[in-house]
Amino acid sequence: MINQTLEKLQAMKQTAMVAEYSRQLEISAMNELTFEERLAMIVDAQWLSRQNARLKRLLHTAKLRDPAATLSDLSYKPERMLDKSQVARLSQLQWIRDGRNLLVTGPTGTGKTYLVSAFGREACRAGMTVRCYKMSRLLLNLSVSRGDGSYEKVIGDLKKPDLLILDDFGLEAMQPLACLDLYEVVDERRSHKKAIAISAQLPVSMWYNTFADKTIADAIMDRLITGSYRLELRGPTMRIDPETDPLVNDTSN
Repeated sequence: MINQTLEKLQAMKQTAMVAEYSRQLEISAMNELTFEERLAMIVDAQWLSRQNARLKRLLHTAKLRDPAATLSDLSYKPERMLDKSQVARLSQLQWIRDGRNLLVTGPTGTGKTYLVSAFGREACRAGMTVRCYKMSRLLLNLSVSRGDGSYEKVIGDLKKPDLLILDDFGLEAMQPLACLDLYEVVDERRSHKKAIAISAQLPVSMWYNTFADKTIADAIMDRLITGSYRLELRGPTMRIDPETDPLVNDTSN
């Protein structure tokens, strides 16, 4: 009967239940537990397995720039000027559910990409869909799609995720057609109440100057800034310099 049960579970692809049931059969102390307790353990094993598989799929689709980033590992050194209470409130992800934007700015190396990636990972853990793009890559994809006839499909795909992350915003000036492309993305997401998280070296007050088309710039900035949350990072670079950090070249271990 036990073998038949295991075979049926395996046939139904309940592999975690098979593993947990098999584990219980090997431990005599399990006989001291009630049927309900053992069943709960078996069901929990399968539930946890599915949750982990779903998180793995969401993270794979998200393509975060820093997939290992977590909010729990953030540094709150005073020089970073990172408000712990604000991060705690944002970690509840209500801003994503409400379709509001998060704008993260600061000098190079201050952890902007890490921070938006950490929020992206947190959203995946909550079962939300996320997609991350380097800004230059997004604009290139949109430009190419204009030529191959897939523009509407690309725009449609960009409005679907619960959270769209745009990394390295404003590194180079945007020509009129690129401005229009970004407007389409921002407007579609605003219309469907979908959140955008942006990381940028330039402060928000200087973003306007990166757009060649000032009319479209007004429309984009209005949609990005209105009702948004902002995190302005400060302090020295957090990146390891192999020339100055002795641990990087330490081969004693």
